[in-house]
Amino acid sequence: IFSLICSLTVALTLVPMLASRLLTSSQQRLREPASRTNGWAAAANAVFAGLENAYLDLLRWVLGHRLVTVLAGAAVLGASLLLLPLIGSEFLPPSDEGEVRVSGKMEIGTRLELVDRQTRIMEQIIQPAVPEAVASVVSVGASGWRANAGSEGEMRISLLPAAQRQRSNVEIAQDLRRRLVDSIPGMEIRVRAPQGQFILERLLGGDEGLTIEIRGYELATLDALAGSVAKLIVDVPGITDVQTSLEAGIPQQEIRVNRDKVADLGLSVRDVTQLLQTAVAGSKAGEYRTEGNSYRILVQLKDAEKRSLDEILNLTLTTASGEKVALRNVVTSEASRGPILIDRKDQQRRVTVRANVAGRDLGSVALDAQALLDQIPRPVGYDLTVAGNFEEQQKAFRELVISLVLALVLVYMVLACQYESLRDPLVVMFSVPLAAVGVLVTLFATQTTLNVQSYIGCIMLGGIVVNNAILLVDQAGRLVRGGMPTRNALTEAGRRRLRPILMTTLTTILGLLPLALGIGEGSDAQAPLARAVVGGLTGSTLITLVLIPVVYSLFHPEPKASRE
Repeated sequence: IFSLICSLTVALTLVPMLASRLLTSSQQRLREPASRTNGWAAAANAVFAGLENAYLDLLRWVLGHRLVTVLAGAAVLGASLLLLPLIGSEFLPPSDEGEVRVSGKMEIGTRLELVDRQTRIMEQIIQPAVPEAVASVVSVGASGWRANAGSEGEMRISLLPAAQRQRSNVEIAQDLRRRLVDSIPGMEIRVRAPQGQFILERLLGGDEGLTIEIRGYELATLDALAGSVAKLIVDVPGITDVQTSLEAGIPQQEIRVNRDKVADLGLSVRDVTQLLQTAVAGSKAGEYRTEGNSYRILVQLKDAEKRSLDEILNLTLTTASGEKVALRNVVTSEASRGPILIDRKDQQRRVTVRANVAGRDLGSVALDAQALLDQIPRPVGYDLTVAGNFEEQQKAFRELVISLVLALVLVYMVLACQYESLRDPLVVMFSVPLAAVGVLVTLFATQTTLNVQSYIGCIMLGGIVVNNAILLVDQAGRLVRGGMPTRNALTEAGRRRLRPILMTTLTTILGLLPLALGIGEGSDAQAPLARAVVGGLTGSTLITLVLIPVVYSLFHPEPKASRE
């Protein structure tokens, strides 16, 4: 907005002054000696003259066949809309972040020494396979807030700039995935190439790939549903490295007290639990005070964390009569696994199934996954939804559509105030749907997805593409008010405004062309915006020059006497 205000100020003040000083009349140019610049100007004028003649012939034909022209425009718009299902969608455009992340996961409870040894094997396989690496960081064990990170090893590889290497980070990740699969015993490998969504990942707290949420109440049911989901989506094209958040759990021993035996011996359940607490966790035996300081006295078995369950169960209790009773005689033990972490969302327990996406856009993969989720039977009160980036993508798309509609309404209101009419702004607004032809064709031809950047480009187009129609409608309206017949006024307006329309369109397109081509480091993140604007402006200009005069003639029919 600030740039446009500055540009308007310069156009209204500095440009007229410079034009009065620098521009010369055509008679003066003819008197000047011939030069190379004048030769180029003459050649350009000849090209534009030929273009104007061809355009005037086309304009006269379409004004004589208005119905055919309108139907052809509608057919072109409808045909372009057929490309919409073939264009993928995602939240943000992918961008080579110059990094590859490889993580290896082992069974919960695996000793850190073993995890470290297997991670070193993973590192030995990766380093010679990535000559593009400039640095790497390897971490083993818990490095985040997740409780299950203790059995994981991760390696982050920083790569050379994209211009200095032959492979993208996605191609490197695919190569590593092939090399590491089933190569490290006991370790599940997951490889991903970050696609320029570092800040988004930190804000949303999730991965860039596909995330499916299973919400309910019973962990056993959630675990069964998560297993069904993982088995189904693993065959969806584009999905790799499927994993669930609900792990098998930490191995534990459940000790149950036989209340009848304890009561027969004159003991209580508290006596048993106190003995177990003293042996494993320690019990407070008193305080030691000296020089105004107090120190807790804790009684605990020596090396309790290294003792076996049998040693603990061999401990004895003393009854009221002084008899010794082994702990194993009044309790039973059973091996089980306890949940590491219980996630909740909206007061429901939640299990997530995550997968990386490679070779396809997130929107298409999410739709295929949702179709499979609808086939899974689930109990009442349990939900299976595609969440994460796809959920944010749908929310952002809805908000951007609202922004686009609001922008078009505001443009129409401004035009209605300027024209003091409701018909002429409506004629101008007919150029907006025509921009969709160029946008969809360009996105399809360049294999660009619909994302936040391309949607922002469409919103920008709402205010750009009407400029060409404004020039035509304004000039035609002035000529009609001067007494010229509508058809002649449209032909003359097209002749006068063809060159300004082409100049403004070409300057905008050429200015955005380097960005649309993705030239430069990181420019591929902004390329969808430029491609949407370039394609929409090109298609809208070409169609506007033909269709807007026809629509204007339909909204402003000539009186019968004038036609005769």
